[in-house]
Amino acid sequence: MIKREKYISQIRNFYDSDLIKVIVGIRRCGKSVILQSIMEELKEKTDNIIYLNFEKTNDLMKASNEIDLVKYIEKNKKNGKCYIFLDEIQEVDNWQIAVKDLRLDNNNSIFITGSNSKLLSSELLTLLSGRFVSFRIRPFVYKEILEYCDEIGKTTTVSDYLIWGGFPARFNINDIESTKLYLEDLENTIVFNDLIKRYKIKKTVPFKKIVSYILMNNSRVYSARTIHKNIKTQCENISLNTVIKYIEYLKEAYIIDEIPQYSLKAKRELAYYGKIYDSDVCFNSLHISNNRFDIDHNLENIIYNELLYMGYTVKLYDNDGKEIDFIAQKNNKTYLIQVAYSVVDEKAYQREFGAFNNLDNSNQKIIITNDDIDFSTSTVRHIKLDKFLTLDELD
Repeated sequence: MIKREKYISQIRNFYDSDLIKVIVGIRRCGKSVILQSIMEELKEKTDNIIYLNFEKTNDLMKASNEIDLVKYIEKNKKNGKCYIFLDEIQEVDNWQIAVKDLRLDNNNSIFITGSNSKLLSSELLTLLSGRFVSFRIRPFVYKEILEYCDEIGKTTTVSDYLIWGGFPARFNINDIESTKLYLEDLENTIVFNDLIKRYKIKKTVPFKKIVSYILMNNSRVYSARTIHKNIKTQCENISLNTVIKYIEYLKEAYIIDEIPQYSLKAKRELAYYGKIYDSDVCFNSLHISNNRFDIDHNLENIIYNELLYMGYTVKLYDNDGKEIDFIAQKNNKTYLIQVAYSVVDEKAYQREFGAFNNLDNSNQKIIITNDDIDFSTSTVRHIKLDKFLTLDELD
């Protein structure tokens, strides 16, 4: 497996810090591999390392609650600085108490991973008094896919990425049907079964229908009320509050992200609606029949994930009623970005470029498409998709 230096370089400065290193992200995105890479680096200077993966029954049996966890660490650590790695910590009862106690020993450096945003809940913030630093890990972006496929001697394409996404383990599978089977099993596990178990959901059939609808409608402006209106014919007894609750469950498990709309004219975020993006576009493609994949919306979703990997903060931008897909900001620079699969058709060209109408040139305007032709104008920079996917910065 490749060393994901983009993430590890952010964590490396904290290896010896007494701050708790919290590594979060959707399950199967590669958090455990990040821990393994960090441990490999630390092994060059010490063997005082403890690793427990609580998704494994044997490890969970060693320390299934806060008391047993503290006892296990104290029994197995050696003299001097001990590096403690606790993978999928949310499986341990009252783990927060154990981590708080372990942190009080200055000779402990603690790394934890989890697949639920409640790891960073207000209760944890209070309990740990802000003594932690967090890092969000995501499935592979295209640069990582190329690096990994080169490592394992496999070829890949942008089209494959647009349909089946970047969950790392799928690249060890050699055919589409097996890939789809793996991803379906992954979705059933981390999207449906985990959430049903975690939140004790009794109405499982409506839950699955609503969640499937949300995942299929990535990269679209939405409100919970709109989703409720569109789904209530299939789920008659489901309330608006239930839809809102299910959306929050998906966000908590890092399955979807929600970004707000921002209007420069109003100079404020518009809280009443935004956009939802899947953590991986496979969650859209798995629900498509007859291979009529939703490439347009998956493309926008991919651009969103890539921008976050580059380090940009991203919001939806309202240009006086005309939607621009992203306002991206980093290092005091702002970019307005429009995404389309193609602008060869005149109507598509006018629609996509027209979104920038009446805007001054104080911020760079960018359009990203899969076209081979360069459609740049004097005011709008066109970036071809294959070029964009290799960039580290937008400049």
